[in-house]
Amino acid sequence: MIYLKIFPVLFFACFMTSAHADIKVVDDTGRNIILNAQAKRVISLAPHITEQLFAAGATNQIVGVVSFSDYPEQAKTIQRIGTHDKYDYEAIYQLKPDLIIAWKSANKAGVKKLIDLGFKVFISESKSLEDVAKTTRLFGDLLDTKSIAYQQADAFLSKLNDLRRNYDDRKKISVFYQVWNEPLYTINGEHIINDVINLCGGMNVFSHLTVLAPRVSVEAVIKQNPDAIIAGMNEDRKGWLESWKQWQGLKAVKNNFLFPINADLITRHTPRILLGVEKMCEHLDVVRSVN
Repeated sequence: MIYLKIFPVLFFACFMTSAHADIKVVDDTGRNIILNAQAKRVISLAPHITEQLFAAGATNQIVGVVSFSDYPEQAKTIQRIGTHDKYDYEAIYQLKPDLIIAWKSANKAGVKKLIDLGFKVFISESKSLEDVAKTTRLFGDLLDTKSIAYQQADAFLSKLNDLRRNYDDRKKISVFYQVWNEPLYTINGEHIINDVINLCGGMNVFSHLTVLAPRVSVEAVIKQNPDAIIAGMNEDRKGWLESWKQWQGLKAVKNNFLFPINADLITRHTPRILLGVEKMCEHLDVVRSVN
């Protein structure tokens, strides 16, 4: 009888402990992030983070974003709290976020200030395509949207694995990937776009450099003489590929292997990056069909 009287009390105590258990995750800098409960008011400090939060099941949890957070359509209606490199700290304070998600490669000084001010900050940096699925799941854990986030992650990995198997034994094609034109920027072997290039059977000619997004010279590109030049494009960048045509000695120029890819589909670390992968692979297959 004593057992029967005590058991409901113990059960209730255990239930309450479980219901209020802390949420503990490790961000992409190795920092332990502990929340008392799933995040209900989240601020995103990068457009791709905003997009990935929606992919992970966010509905009304996102209360603040930076400029260029434009996908999905709902993201355009969320309050702006600055740009990728300049935050409105007063606006952030007034929004009372219980979690801020930042991009490691963006405004490091600004992120450090937010941490010093006492905000809970999760720092994200996907370096491989598999990391996209991992981060989607983590966002689901943080927002209590696991059912959607885990389903998205599984679907992403399934399609990714199919693409890897399909392009596993393709002929290697050397690639220069252009991030910006003046000054000229590319990516090294640690960048997620390098993983995209590798998946499609490409070889990034600047993978050996130590900086994630290094500045290079036209002379360095000419020396590497890539089979293909691929640029992350939007409507304002149409002249980038045309400008390479003055260098007729380049293999990529001589064979007209100058290809655009929608920058949003390849630079944003979200499930949509697989659309960028497919486009990259199509471009490299064009090169193979001629060589």
